[in-house]
Amino acid sequence: MIIRKLVVAAAMAAIGSAAMAQPIVIKYSHVVADATPKGQAALKFKELAEKKLPGKVEVQVFPNSQLFGDGKEMEALLLGDVQIIAPSLSKFSKYTPKLQVFDLPFLFDDIEAIDRFQQSPKGQELLNSMSKKGIAGLGFLHNGMKQMSANKVLRTPADAKGLKFRIQTSDVLEAQFKAVGANPQKLSFGEVYQALQSGVVDGQENTWSNIYTQKFHEVQKTIAETNHGVIDYMVIANSAWWDKLPADIKKGLSEAMAESIKIGNKIAYDEGESFKKKIMDDKKAEILKLSKEEVAQWRAAMKPVWAKFEGEIGKDLIEAAQKSNK
Repeated sequence: MIIRKLVVAAAMAAIGSAAMAQPIVIKYSHVVADATPKGQAALKFKELAEKKLPGKVEVQVFPNSQLFGDGKEMEALLLGDVQIIAPSLSKFSKYTPKLQVFDLPFLFDDIEAIDRFQQSPKGQELLNSMSKKGIAGLGFLHNGMKQMSANKVLRTPADAKGLKFRIQTSDVLEAQFKAVGANPQKLSFGEVYQALQSGVVDGQENTWSNIYTQKFHEVQKTIAETNHGVIDYMVIANSAWWDKLPADIKKGLSEAMAESIKIGNKIAYDEGESFKKKIMDDKKAEILKLSKEEVAQWRAAMKPVWAKFEGEIGKDLIEAAQKSNK
């Protein structure tokens, strides 16, 4: 009897050990291609996390909206169907209005200014601004500055009047296009190519990498080099899941995330001009280099949007962002 109990106990211990030996599966879902800075950062995170925590974690990366489109991924994260996502900063306005600072048109001079702001105390505070909503911010990830495309020449704000532009779900971006007399249309990222191709919308705003990898330049006649805004991401986790991770796992994942973001941001810096050149080489859409005077017209037309959202975002945050410009 005693021997039987010992055998049973040993068997149960073996089962328990086997169960404990199973790696933690981490689903990392995003909506863009592997070749983009975000796609490359996600793959690098998988590589680094599994190297730092061998046998303890298994990272599964799902690009191109394979699991969830950008309209559903946040809900999926909060429900625990995925563990990590990297939505555009424009997607967080319903969770905190402060992140709308990144949508304000012509607020940042360049991607370096954005980097300085994100690394500042004010920028780092934003990572923890949604903890009460179940969202843990793990870091900021660059894509790049936004350009504006359409099926007609866009040189001045008057050229945008009456055109339908696809936007992300963002009140600021909606106000931005209304400020120049355009008609903003909220569509998920996965729907943009077909909407442009079929004429459901006339134009869109995006980074060089997204324009090229999603082939938007093949269904647009012109791309105005406006650099009027930014598409960056916040890599986030379900905070309930994140907070329950063992200390060693959380430490390893945090280190892997920091390293992958650093690499992804370097790719964003290096490849911005490369994707622009690929679009030029394809000769399917004309890239318009705007003069300083033309850019100034766009800035003057859109800058009133800052005042419109100052109460929601916070004057102090907008001023801190401005100070990041040199």
